Amino acid sequence: MITFTLSLVALVVGYLVYGRMVERIFAPDGRPTPAVSMADGVDYVVLPGWKIFMIQFLNIAGTGPIFGAIMGAKFGPSAYLWIVLGCIFAGAVHDYLSGMLSVRHGGAGLPELVGCYLGKRTKQVMLVFSVFLLLMVGAVFVYSPALILGKLCGDSLTWVYAWCVIIFAYYFLATMLPIDKIIGKIYPFFAIAMLFMAVALMVVLFAKWPSLPELTDGLGNMSPQSGTIFPCLFITIACGAISGFHATQSPLMARCMKSERQGRPLFYGAMITEGAVALIWATVSMYFFYGGAAEELGVPATLQAPEVVTTVSQGWLGVFGGALAILGVVAAPITSGDTALRSARLIIAEFLHMEQHTIRRRIYICIPVFAFTLALLWFNIADENGFNIIWNYFGWANQTLAAFTLWTVTVYLVRKRKFYWITLLPAMFMTAVCTAFLLISDNSFGLPTIVGYVSAVIVFILSGILFAAWIRNKNLRIKS
Repeated sequence: MITFTLSLVALVVGYLVYGRMVERIFAPDGRPTPAVSMADGVDYVVLPGWKIFMIQFLNIAGTGPIFGAIMGAKFGPSAYLWIVLGCIFAGAVHDYLSGMLSVRHGGAGLPELVGCYLGKRTKQVMLVFSVFLLLMVGAVFVYSPALILGKLCGDSLTWVYAWCVIIFAYYFLATMLPIDKIIGKIYPFFAIAMLFMAVALMVVLFAKWPSLPELTDGLGNMSPQSGTIFPCLFITIACGAISGFHATQSPLMARCMKSERQGRPLFYGAMITEGAVALIWATVSMYFFYGGAAEELGVPATLQAPEVVTTVSQGWLGVFGGALAILGVVAAPITSGDTALRSARLIIAEFLHMEQHTIRRRIYICIPVFAFTLALLWFNIADENGFNIIWNYFGWANQTLAAFTLWTVTVYLVRKRKFYWITLLPAMFMTAVCTAFLLISDNSFGLPTIVGYVSAVIVFILSGILFAAWIRNKNLRIKS
């Protein structure tokens, strides 16, 4: 519990100190935001700051800081280091700068931003890559809450299918309607439920003060069957540390901000909050797997992440508290899924130069988007291993997208003659992580672990060398 307490303090200090430093480097000013200069009543709508924070928090949260933290906690105390350091120096920086870059470019989506700074070819790749990732999010985040809700209603798969239909129907409405009609009205309530869950569980943890693995016990892998700490931990815990999915969501809120100075609490702050949620669930999970909580609750310590959530919430928080906690866990993926599909609609419309003020044009894009998502959902259900397959590809694609986003904002900082090391080092690191995972994962090349390690070191060094060469050429062109 000492490591957990110090980690929470570190996140708060990181927001107050490093977050302010990142904000000063970007230098927000008083220029009109897209919500003011491009208002259309559908996607560009000024919303109150507190609502934007709640929506952004739910958009980026999903099941990542919960399920990812539960699975990542199996590795041991090293999960704390990745959540804290990743969140402060990579994830929150990634979210803030990608969000503010969108504000400066008229609320542009991620592929447009990538095209501006990494070139048209990279933009085309990222267009396909990001849309496919968003559709995977839509499919996964239908099925995972449907499983939880279905289990609460009964063990029959009929309930799971029924909830899939209900959630999918909601997705269509939320994707089609103006952002302030559904999302702006119900998200704050769901965010309160999720934050209540996290705070309530934190109170229980401090009240129990269990004996847990600490950093002083070492950073050894406590769950070898989950894979190696590098790179598997850095893929497993994504949303609680750094997630490329967030860069597809931030433009939604960039279109709703009244002032650029709202950026640090809305983008950097939302990510720090998500990191705190991840810390809480990682600690709950270490207590569950290694501290005796499973035995106290009368269940085996081999439960999967969704079952851990329902068992702990109901066992620790009672009927009402457990119901509210589960509501938060269910709402998080649903609210991330609908905004993922909304982002996909906007990215495609941006690429096709198709205005979205007219409902008919929104329908043109939504039909193929939902058809493809439905196909992924069917695969998710029909194949008994479908969820794991999609989730593994989602995890790698998620972190690869984060690497591309970090390279994009790094090039922006270079062009603006700003301190670019704050994104360069995370970009190099995440590029190495994604390369190593692709090489050694059983779902891809399945090469020996040592090959992944060596390749990661080579990629890290080589990416730095290539970037330094680009900087030199860039400076030569500027001088000439």
